[in-house]
Amino acid sequence: MALVAMVTNISPFMNVIKHLSLGQWLIMREEAPLPGRYISKRERALAGAVSQAHEPNPIHRDHHVINQSACFRIACVSFVYTIIGLELQTGSGKQKANGYEPSNDRKKILTCNLLFSVLGSISELDLPHDVLSLMRHKPKGRTQLSQIPGKLSVALHGHAKAVNAVHWSPTHVHLLASAGMDQTICIWNVWSRGQKKARVFSFHNAAVKDVKWSQQGPFVLSCGYDCSSRLIDVEKGLESLIFRDDQVVGVIKFHPDDSNLFLSGGSKGRLRLWDVRTGKVVHEYIRGLGPILDVEFSTDGKQFVSSSDVSGSNISENSIIVWDISRQVPLSNEVYAEAYTCPCVRYHPFDPYFVAQSNGNYIAIFSSKPPFKLDKYKRYESHGVSGFPIKCNFSLDGEKLASGSSDGSIYLYNSRSSVLVKKIKAYEEACVDIAFHPILSNVIASCSWNGDVSVFE
Repeated sequence: MALVAMVTNISPFMNVIKHLSLGQWLIMREEAPLPGRYISKRERALAGAVSQAHEPNPIHRDHHVINQSACFRIACVSFVYTIIGLELQTGSGKQKANGYEPSNDRKKILTCNLLFSVLGSISELDLPHDVLSLMRHKPKGRTQLSQIPGKLSVALHGHAKAVNAVHWSPTHVHLLASAGMDQTICIWNVWSRGQKKARVFSFHNAAVKDVKWSQQGPFVLSCGYDCSSRLIDVEKGLESLIFRDDQVVGVIKFHPDDSNLFLSGGSKGRLRLWDVRTGKVVHEYIRGLGPILDVEFSTDGKQFVSSSDVSGSNISENSIIVWDISRQVPLSNEVYAEAYTCPCVRYHPFDPYFVAQSNGNYIAIFSSKPPFKLDKYKRYESHGVSGFPIKCNFSLDGEKLASGSSDGSIYLYNSRSSVLVKKIKAYEEACVDIAFHPILSNVIASCSWNGDVSVFE
């Protein structure tokens, strides 16, 4: 009966809580604790973070709304745990003796307020007509020099710490995902006329290192310091699968021909090919490597390149390895002989070569055919790396190579000649990742070490 009464009065409870100030809510929590109620570490951390916030200034309406929203979410979390506690208390003695507790599905529903926030729409109907028209009519031909991105179009603020990765959705091309050190994944409806930050996912309980969209629809795959990769349904806000690992997972990549498969690399040097249908490992690639910094599939999907940290050893022969996917053996481990780590590797979309971002402050070029020789006469070398996990990416037509830089700039190179075409000052701190839009060739997204996400046109 207590549970029924509690559920019946959800609306009045929420209406009261929603209009409390931050200070009132925190006082209420301290003065009227619920007896016997367990407060998890996650809830204590969340409450502690909010309690340290300053009282909102009534002049700054946006901050006021944000703080009210945060307060309301904490109220929801408390209400969630109250219901779980009541469910336990209302079970009969026999049920308690048998270890009765709410079902996993029930817990997922009750805790969604803590792990998933809907802030805006992910629909393309919120886009301006001109942007929507451009996305629906893919331009033909190769990118002209005049179409190279040059100015800031959209600034996206929402991460509290450094952003490690950005990635455009290939199926919902108006959506951008970002992964941050603040343990969150943000989904941005970049050109929306309303709220641009559409979703915030907090399923990871440690920093998020990488995020990738699936080719099969509105799903993102993420990985991080909590030793897991997670497949998330963006529309429903639910975690579809968790792939547990025995290492910090630093990088993930979907197979180009089979989006049911993805490759992961982690801090113990282990490379694993997973199947999202079963949640299990299909292949494991063992070599006794240092931490994996990046992986990249070849365009035909038969090979992949891995980059690992060899700074702790005196040999550099394993810093870049080309692998045969099906046979699970290295085709070459003597690709790069320099004593530098390479935080990023990328295949050209059409031509037979791949590149590696080197901590020697340049991007090296390698043949994608055996024996995978280094091009000693050409490289991209106007930007800086300086120990940051700086990434680079080719445009879809393969004409441009964009790189972040430790000086906070975006560097755009002619991929064929390696000549610097344009430099864009984007941030005061390091520009970490670059992503070309899958349709609009003059649009790129980037992220920075200070937590900003930007779109340039």
